[in-house]
Amino acid sequence: MPATDPYTVQLAPGVHAYIQPDGGWCLNNAGFVSDGSSTLLVDTAATERRALALREALLATGAPLPRTVVNTHHHGDHTYGNGVFAPGATVAGHDTCRTEVLAAGLQLHLVWPDNDFGDITVTAPTLTYSDRLTVRAGGTEVRLIHPGIAHTTGDSIVHLPEHGIVFTGDLVFQGGTPFVLMGSLSGSLRALGVLRSLGADTVVPGHGPVTDPSAYDATERYLRYVAELAEAGHAKGRTPLETAREAGPGPFGGLRESERLVANLHRAYAELDGLPEGAPLDLVAAFGDMAAMNGGKAVACHA
Repeated sequence: MPATDPYTVQLAPGVHAYIQPDGGWCLNNAGFVSDGSSTLLVDTAATERRALALREALLATGAPLPRTVVNTHHHGDHTYGNGVFAPGATVAGHDTCRTEVLAAGLQLHLVWPDNDFGDITVTAPTLTYSDRLTVRAGGTEVRLIHPGIAHTTGDSIVHLPEHGIVFTGDLVFQGGTPFVLMGSLSGSLRALGVLRSLGADTVVPGHGPVTDPSAYDATERYLRYVAELAEAGHAKGRTPLETAREAGPGPFGGLRESERLVANLHRAYAELDGLPEGAPLDLVAAFGDMAAMNGGKAVACHA
């Protein structure tokens, strides 16, 4: 199988991760838990075609179609495919995830108008929670945990305590650059503490291959690097783009989507200016700065 094809990894009896290489923009991971009679799906995909492929991969394991779909956050690469599984499935997520899905609408179409997303029906969570929620897929306990404002304002961690497995959503990008533009830098650091407290040995990131808790340390190192750059640049009166250009590739230049540095600096600057975590920022300006960091080319949707 070519490395670019999605693949399914069995993590425990009845528990699978669905990985979409290369994990870049719009190529997220999903996962599912099933006892053969009841299935819970974690996240969907960015395009109708990819959501249908996810459905076929799930069925190929012998699992029935999901009764519950959990969205780890509102971004379209994790939610656009909800309509492929609803109305047969109840979509669950954090209270703010529902609000943001509805507010964002066809968000990916706006960022990448030339991409073929297929027939997408915006489908927001109808089962929501504020702090923690326990659901079950057959006999398997699935804990949904809101870590606070982090990658977005409405993130959910999906924890399977009896298996020592956690689906982090985009709190972790394995091999990719973290992205906190729509959430909080300080909140993302706190969220890593929540993840560590769960003690899971198997970590399914929002993007990239299945990993282990060492991913938390790698993510923390990057976020602290951004914080240091922001403090120095902000004190000198430099813009996020000027600070990012001065830093250059830096020690994390080998990560995919390194242009996200400037977007993360936008969020770090906002927090230094005293704006609340998760406060809306100028996304057009941030994506424009990422294009500038990307040699003048807009970031590309890989889906």
